Amino acid sequence: MSRTPQQIFESYLYAGAMTRNADALAENFTADGVLEAPLMPAGGAFPRRLVGREEIRSAMAAYYEQPVTFDRSPNLEKSGYLLHTTSDPDVFIAEIDTVFDGDKDGDDPAVSLVQIFRIRDGKIARLRDYFAPGLLS
Repeated sequence: MSRTPQQIFESYLYAGAMTRNADALAENFTADGVLEAPLMPAGGAFPRRLVGREEIRSAMAAYYEQPVTFDRSPNLEKSGYLLHTTSDPDVFIAEIDTVFDGDKDGDDPAVSLVQIFRIRDGKIARLRDYFAPGLLS
């Protein structure tokens, strides 16, 4: 049974951003899936391009083992996302606004990003994640 864009997105979000579980994250991808972060500088802490489920699994496990430099938790009540379907049934776009718990001055830092998903057989065949982790440092 094929998964909906909502199910695919929520599974990916939970495995990655919420639980930092590289195995679960990788299982969202096809065996030859591609995870790209085009805004990342080459050699940065976050991988710029990963090809294949196993490379995604190992590289993201290494990334998740790094110390977290941003110690605020996402505020799920203030955060949100919209999923946009396209004329291609195998492509959808996630527009995400993540709001983090405020600092001592009461500011609620926010990060906005866009992800483009290409799906095959209910799994992610290619994900372009337009996100800059440096915004959180």
